[in-house]
Amino acid sequence: MRNSHPKILMALSMAVFGTLPVFVKNIPLSSAEIALYRAVLAAVLTGIYIAAAKKNAKFKRIRRELPLILVSGAAMGINWILLFEAYRYTSVSVATLSYYFAPVIVTIACPFLFRERLTVKQVFCFVMATAGVVLITGVGGLGSGSEIKGIALGLSAAVFYASVILLNKRIRTVDGINRTFIQFIAAAAVLLPYTAAAGGFHLMSLDFAGTLNLLAVGFIHTGVTYCLYFSSVTGLTGQQAAVLSYIDPLVAVVMSVTVLGESITPLQAAGGLMILGFTLLNEVRIKTNRT
Repeated sequence: MRNSHPKILMALSMAVFGTLPVFVKNIPLSSAEIALYRAVLAAVLTGIYIAAAKKNAKFKRIRRELPLILVSGAAMGINWILLFEAYRYTSVSVATLSYYFAPVIVTIACPFLFRERLTVKQVFCFVMATAGVVLITGVGGLGSGSEIKGIALGLSAAVFYASVILLNKRIRTVDGINRTFIQFIAAAAVLLPYTAAAGGFHLMSLDFAGTLNLLAVGFIHTGVTYCLYFSSVTGLTGQQAAVLSYIDPLVAVVMSVTVLGESITPLQAAGGLMILGFTLLNEVRIKTNRT
């Protein structure tokens, strides 16, 4: 039973991540403001967790890789803005499925950045996942202008999410929770002046429901969930973590259709399955038994 605890925690954190769009859509603030407050609230809660669990890293260990952590934190903040904007222009299903093209981007970038060998299987999965993106856009029809803008924002968010993953691959001496805490602070530092310039702050205009949704996004969907994630990921293999991470987009799609009442065309559903399926296939190693 002890070995199942990390799986349960990972599954729970991914399921909570999947409900994030429902809460974001019920916060009447700009995407930049939501992202800013998310970073601040998450940094506060994560900082409390680090202090209580005595997981704080010494500055000497952090100093060498601090620039990379700060840059990745800034990319994380931009990623949130783009994703939240995508929710405004297209359905949560389409935005989320576009966003999950990020692992494919990482796969293609790694051979150039880390001299990793690109296999035939990886190239095949990249081509098929890209075909899935084409299906989501509606192929020849391309849908409405708003739909295309939402997909473009989702894919742009995927690029920045991929950059966070790639930067984190270069960070080796700072553990996950301390790294994420600094990234939250860096994200807030970048988002603060951007939000001020882009339209200002309207936190005081929130009603009770909006405030509750914002607190849920900051504390539960980010602070608590990131702590759950890092508490579980060390007890899982890379393959187990990869498989369980797909609970997030699946829950998001279900919430989009059932709770938000958004529609998804059969063609877009097929494209989404191609993105998720071939991305998962790329990450899973199949063991063969030789007799």
